[in-house]
Amino acid sequence: MSTIRLTMAQALVRYLAAQWVEIDGERHPLFAGCFAIFGHGNVAGVGEALYEQRERFPTWRAHNEQGMAHAAIAFAKAHFRRRMMAVTTSIGPGATNLVTAAALAHVNRLPVLLLPGDVFVSRAPDPVLQQLEDVADGCVSVNDSLRPVSRYFDRITRPEQLLTALPRAIAMLTDPAQCGPVTLALPQDVQTEAWDYPLEFFNEQQARFRCIPAVDDELAEAITAIRQAKKPLIVSGGGVLYAGAGDALRRFAEHFGVPVCETQAGKSALPWDHELQLGAVGVTGSPAANELAAEADLVLAVGTRLQDFTTGSHSLFCQAKLLSVNVNNFDALKWRGQALVADACRALNQLTEQLNSSWQASPQWTERARRLSQGWRETVHGITNRREPPAADQLPYDAEVIGAVQRSHPDSATHDIVVCAAGTLPAELHKLWRAGKAGSYHMEYGYSCMGYEVAGGLGVKMAHPEREVIVMVGDGSYLMMNSELATSVMLGQKLIVVLLDNRGYGCINRLQQACGGEPFNNMLENCLTGPQGLAEIDFAKHAEALGARAEHVADIAGLEAAMQRARQSDRSYMVVIDTDARRTTQEGGCWWEVAVPQVSQRPQVRAARAGYEAARKKQAL
Repeated sequence: MSTIRLTMAQALVRYLAAQWVEIDGERHPLFAGCFAIFGHGNVAGVGEALYEQRERFPTWRAHNEQGMAHAAIAFAKAHFRRRMMAVTTSIGPGATNLVTAAALAHVNRLPVLLLPGDVFVSRAPDPVLQQLEDVADGCVSVNDSLRPVSRYFDRITRPEQLLTALPRAIAMLTDPAQCGPVTLALPQDVQTEAWDYPLEFFNEQQARFRCIPAVDDELAEAITAIRQAKKPLIVSGGGVLYAGAGDALRRFAEHFGVPVCETQAGKSALPWDHELQLGAVGVTGSPAANELAAEADLVLAVGTRLQDFTTGSHSLFCQAKLLSVNVNNFDALKWRGQALVADACRALNQLTEQLNSSWQASPQWTERARRLSQGWRETVHGITNRREPPAADQLPYDAEVIGAVQRSHPDSATHDIVVCAAGTLPAELHKLWRAGKAGSYHMEYGYSCMGYEVAGGLGVKMAHPEREVIVMVGDGSYLMMNSELATSVMLGQKLIVVLLDNRGYGCINRLQQACGGEPFNNMLENCLTGPQGLAEIDFAKHAEALGARAEHVADIAGLEAAMQRARQSDRSYMVVIDTDARRTTQEGGCWWEVAVPQVSQRPQVRAARAGYEAARKKQAL
């Protein structure tokens, strides 16, 4: 057997560089490279190995470990999990900065390979700089904090352990059901140790993505359930996009007259203007989708985790029989639904073939869905085409900003990719953004992680450099994490950032008051301050200081003009607009369970508690 002597780090990078994937008949590296911030725990070992393979396996420098992991995760999501990236950090704070990003990837079922440095296996220099010491456990390091947020975790304590760890890592990263973050903790002394690896270990390998069909008995039971339905409704989740099932979804809906609504992760699988597209469902849902969800006798949930925003905390479509098509058995069994464990595309095609023309949704139901769908599109047009607030003393709000952004390009529904994550904007975008092409809507709402937006936009742009990436972000979220704006400039990955400044955490401020609370510690005007008072933050100047172009506009007309300049720019461009923290789109939505104190001296809280208890009576358990 031929061997080659390599350090553990050299073997790791060489193996990753040998992984390939075929997408639409074209061959691509499975890994687009590695984001890296070096420190004493990875610069000598992994850093040298990355340098040697820099032509085959690019290394991308970032400014924050959490941010670069978000970018890597967004890259994978933008590629529908068919391509991915690695991330390497030093030990200590570099590693723990990955925890939030790993949790985000875990919740959203997205692949990312985390390669944090670790302490010396030899223990000769203990305690090394940044080492956490546990008096009760001599084996623990800060990397163990990544265990609960990793789908697969391993610590490489001998160079030859890569022979088993790496194939397992790739298998998990490409598994349609178990996909998520993988952590390989790399002790810094072991990174540099050499071993004679089998040469064949580094042969090029093509990744395979399983397309699991439904088994016969579950398929037959699903067919029976569907045939009994007269008022069916499809809830389209992220699994539809990851399975490339958009056409299969459209065929099923059209053939059988079944209306479709969409989760945050599933938005864009069916174009916004399809006649059976009811739009967003749930807490951030359209009135069309939620009206039919409350009356459906069968909900066909395809590729969705059925989180509380989708189900209205399990109060929205609890009257319906639930049939869950999901590649993950864990998700398929939620809320005691009838499970059809299968790839979304295969399952929809199998269902279409076996149902054939022997069943149709009620014609009245289908026609009603078409009317509601058309009516909602007309409502959206009216909401998003307002050029001025309804009163002279009001600022624009999110919906009017969204309309201006989409009007700035005639093909925005298919050309642009909007990126967002947390706050008020996800609700407004879920309802109002016109998504005409799969992947044109990129929302991180599984973890609703503030600070994801700019970093995520960078990853999306790296995945689709030919398209305009529009990052929409609030001032609060931008202040949490913005350093990858500088990375976007450095890498020549142009973003358009539209920053809506409502001067605080407007979304939570409204939620606080809806629960009977007084405005407190959310808006800047309601926070404790020092003797100088509130800071006057100039976001445009801040973006310019990071290397981007930027401007502050006064109104919607100014925003539309600025968007044209941003589209013509050769580098990242930020447009800042002051927005109203109080106004939101009132159409649509449903109850969401947020617990209200059972005891309070304040009548507003007691009233909110009474409303909460009344709403819970509609909740299925």
